[in-house]
Order: sequence, then structure tokens, then C-alpha cells
Amino acid sequence: MSLDDRKTANHLTPLSPAFFHILLSLGEGERHGYALKREISRRTGGTLKLGPGMLYGSINKMLALGLIEESDDRPDAHLDDERRRYYRITSYGRKVAQAEAARMRELARLAAATFGAPKHA
Repeated sequence: MSLDDRKTANHLTPLSPAFFHILLSLGEGERHGYALKREISRRTGGTLKLGPGMLYGSINKMLALGLIEESDDRPDAHLDDERRRYYRITSYGRKVAQAEAARMRELARLAAATFGAPKHA
């Protein structure tokens, strides 16, 4: 990632937990809204449960920012509800997610330097 890409991606950080988890989920492949909701709940052990307003509000903002895009690809028509909209991460969304992960790593490094490494039971 070039310096210009990092500057552009960094201007959106820090990301909200909803944005970051949506990008993480879409980084693994295309999903529709309800599948995103289920995956995020599973991935966080149920600690982050996105209601419809937060989920679809985040999706709409992320579409406007160019972090994600709607996909025209559909699974088998007989297995899918035609009303579902599928989303995928854009290359810009991937750069922003990478910038956020780097920011989090730096915060964790600073915290460890200040407070020491956590002791595991």
C-alpha cells in the first residue's frame, strides 16, 4: 500500500465496531445483510448484535463511502430470496480495514508497553 493509499484509508479511522466487523465478514466473501448479522454475532460470541437500523444504516453509509458495493452475483435462484441484496468489499474497503487493523495493533503495542502483557490463567 502506497503512502497516498494509507493517508486516504487512514482518514476514515477509527472505524465503528459495526463498520469494522462488516468489512471483516465481507473480506471472507460476499454476503447479504442477514448473513452479515449472523456472522458478526457468531464471530463476537454474541457480544455484538447489530439490529436492523444499525446494520442497514451502516451498510448504506459504507456504500456511500465506497467501502463496499452491491453485488450482481446471485446464488442458485431456487435457493435464494430474490429480495436479498448481496454486498462485497471494495479494494478501498480492504485498504481501510487494513489501516484500522494497523491502528489497533499499534494501540495494543502501546497498551502492552504501558501496562504489561496480560497474564493468562
